[in-house]
Amino acid sequence: MKKNFLIALLAILLAVPSFVFANGQAESAGAKEVEVRFSTIWVGADTKAAPVKELVEEFNAANAGKIKVIIEENPDLDAYRSKINTMLGSGSAPDVFSFNPDQTSFMFYNSDVLMDFTDELKGDWAKSFVDGSIASATVNGKTKSLPFEMGYTPIWYNMDIFKKAGVNEIPKTFDEFWVACDKIKAAGYVPTSQMTGGTNAWTSMLWYCHILNALGGPNVWEKDFATDPVFVEAAAILNRMYQDGNTTVDAIGGDAGVSGGHFLAGQTAMFINGPWYIGRVQSEAPEVFAATEIGPGPGAEFSNGQVGFPQSNLVAANSKDPAKKAAVLSFLKWMTKPENAARISQASGAMLAVKTPGVTGNRVQTQFNEAINNAAFLQTHFQFNFATDVMAEFGQALAKMASGKATPEQFVAQIASKIR
Repeated sequence: MKKNFLIALLAILLAVPSFVFANGQAESAGAKEVEVRFSTIWVGADTKAAPVKELVEEFNAANAGKIKVIIEENPDLDAYRSKINTMLGSGSAPDVFSFNPDQTSFMFYNSDVLMDFTDELKGDWAKSFVDGSIASATVNGKTKSLPFEMGYTPIWYNMDIFKKAGVNEIPKTFDEFWVACDKIKAAGYVPTSQMTGGTNAWTSMLWYCHILNALGGPNVWEKDFATDPVFVEAAAILNRMYQDGNTTVDAIGGDAGVSGGHFLAGQTAMFINGPWYIGRVQSEAPEVFAATEIGPGPGAEFSNGQVGFPQSNLVAANSKDPAKKAAVLSFLKWMTKPENAARISQASGAMLAVKTPGVTGNRVQTQFNEAINNAAFLQTHFQFNFATDVMAEFGQALAKMASGKATPEQFVAQIASKIR
């Protein structure tokens, strides 16, 4: 009996420190380091990768033992978009991520999956952002994403190719454009970079928008896509850019790597992309960078219109954990501090919706700014105005038209059938 009593007493004594230790663990668990997973495409060859990584490392060092941000690398843009849309559709999201502000993304404002920044932005934080940019990320009075990167996509002209072809000026009209294309082909080069692949046929979609600017003007997206003839007229011009050697043979089915790769290799004379691509051209193709001039597309009834739109907004998953929410907000405020945003802009050439004091641009960045400031009007692009399924249809319809299996009228009709 005595032996059994001692065993029981020993078991109780052993249990007490375990209980205390367990309670101590529970208490420390609440104060332990909060992990924030940052899912981003700003990795690898992306020109924002290096400054973003540096800023994350500095944030982690300053918050050691309290918050740790872990970068989840997503180098494939198309796969990333699909991943984010799938997650949001299922009611989940990474702790911090970015999305393209468009009709599909803004639909998720109606759910509880995204963190709401509306109240936080009523204070001093809002002063970090360019005037009017927060309004662009606000839907029905709610701001569930933070404006971050702005997209401006003028035409990039390789003037070395133009001069070798005997063309000394950027084409001002479509008549001049087609003459220049013929001369460029005669000189052994390809006039334009195009693509039908990827999730949004990016380069060709932007060409289509520039053509619509010229034909339809600043209010073109207010027109009925299914019935207004301007959309068919623009499709016919875009289709011609795919014919008779006006683009590369791999443009049908090609992705952004194909379109951009030909320009980087000095093979195509005209290309479209945003300022985030400046750093890549400068580092990977210095001769092309030196020959690049930035300008508007050819004009018609309207001239000198440019394409501009919100490009990437920072977003966070809604969290009921106060510690996680505080950690996420702390990180987002760090990334949107003007001096930190300026480092990203300076290194990459990206134009941000966050104020970027002291940024000194290179020659092409300066031309970007001049092109936007001197534009007769700014117009959003196709992707901003329609949902993801419509955007996907654009590339499929374009591939059919470019390969001779559909007319411009059928191209427009196929896309219009998806518009709700």
